[in-house]
Amino acid sequence: MRNIILSRSTASDIESQVNKVLRGLGNPEPPLRLGDVRQLLKLDRRYYTTTDDGYLRETISKLMVAGTQVLQRPGLLLEAVRKFDLRALYLPDRKRILLDKSQPDAKQRWNEAHEMGHSLLPWHADLMLGDHEQTVTPSCHAQIEAEANYAAGQLLFLQNQFLVAANDSSPDLDTVRSLKASFGNTFTTTFWRFVESTHSNLPMIGLIGANPNFPKRGDEEPIRYVIESPAYRRMFESLSVDRLQIDIASYCRRSKGGPLGSTEIVILDRNGGSHVFLFDSFGNTYDCLTLAVYQRPHRRIVGL
Repeated sequence: MRNIILSRSTASDIESQVNKVLRGLGNPEPPLRLGDVRQLLKLDRRYYTTTDDGYLRETISKLMVAGTQVLQRPGLLLEAVRKFDLRALYLPDRKRILLDKSQPDAKQRWNEAHEMGHSLLPWHADLMLGDHEQTVTPSCHAQIEAEANYAAGQLLFLQNQFLVAANDSSPDLDTVRSLKASFGNTFTTTFWRFVESTHSNLPMIGLIGANPNFPKRGDEEPIRYVIESPAYRRMFESLSVDRLQIDIASYCRRSKGGPLGSTEIVILDRNGGSHVFLFDSFGNTYDCLTLAVYQRPHRRIVGL
């Protein structure tokens, strides 16, 4: 899946909503405490588990008093959780966030911020109720999820605080690790935000997936996410996953964790010009994360 880059007007609307929250919290220093956000927005947080059928049904039954369409038909909520392997839900009529308690704390932090993102965007409220299969097309669903993700990133990374810290540092994986520690978020979410939002004039690609030198796990995609910076999109076409997989496999060590290797790779721009990117990969035990950063135009050496 490739990242969706929001229009400037949509991003600006989301930034404005998040800015109100951060100002209401007194423009806090990182890491952001989500409990403070819940209190300010008067949000309720509850938990469910997809591995305990009885617990999930009990949770749904307690929510039926809300009287909305989805809660009058609890089977819809139960079916959605199972079918789409949902890790979190937002119920706008109750201002309630439901989190899958089986998820690690670090992932719950992102999931909660994502649902807070839905709660902050007024145009999402109607889309959070009813039978989504009947009312929301796949492209619309992808758009609203991208908007909620953007809002979550704006919250967890405290808007300009993250941009200033990132832009004052070199565009590499060491910087991503440092920012992860400073802002208290996962390596993956920090990595995604770094590629998508920092060093605005620098073409970058972020790749998240399996180490190509290990067998795939079941029907897992070899590269689950391709994150392209706005500067990359302006100058280059999207590369195929097969091409990217071959590039990574050419240098990646057979290891689950730590640095996996790096190399320079040539990519053609939209006009056919050649450019050098530095590909650098790191394993966090379950994923291979690759940061590709523009270096320079490629100079061909012609022999006499």
